[in-house]
Amino acid sequence: MYIMKEVIEWEVSLIEFKQENKLLYKVTRRMPFFSVAETKVFSSKQEALEQLQEWLSK
Repeated sequence: MYIMKEVIEWEVSLIEFKQENKLLYKVTRRMPFFSVAETKVFSSKQEALEQLQEWLSK
């Protein structure tokens, strides 16, 4: 009997973009194996970095 264990990891990104003359930050985490993603948009770079750090620490 064989037991296969696959480690499933999130891919995390932080993107800065401009919309209607506002600077915004998009934090996304993806799990490509399952085609799942979660995205949050922030107007504050500090809040975006905090979210990024939270996801990286999990």
